Amino acid sequence: MKNEWFAAKELIGIAGLPSSTQGINLMARREGWVSRRRKGVQGKALEYHVESLPASVKNLLVLREDPAAYETERQDPLAVWIEFYYHLSDSERGLLIAYLMREGVSSLLTWIAEKSK
Repeated sequence: MKNEWFAAKELIGIAGLPSSTQGINLMARREGWVSRRRKGVQGKALEYHVESLPASVKNLLVLREDPAAYETERQDPLAVWIEFYYHLSDSERGLLIAYLMREGVSSLLTWIAEKSK
């Protein structure tokens, strides 16, 4: 995910969460969500880390996120793959490498061919 921290007002009503910022903050305290102070905001405004939110909320936040736009100036296929690789997060890179080590590149290419039909 691009955004890892969410303000209480951004979480209102998502996947059954409370319908007010006060309710969100109470639930967060009760369930021990990871929080930090919001930068550039006066008062005690908090934001919560996505990994500490309930699974149903995380799933909806992922679905709401705009897909990543991978732009490259190069046309060389190897350069495109390298550019793509460096746009991935560390965890995504790990998953990609693990898949390639387990399944092999030919399996990946077969899977891509099947999905593009």
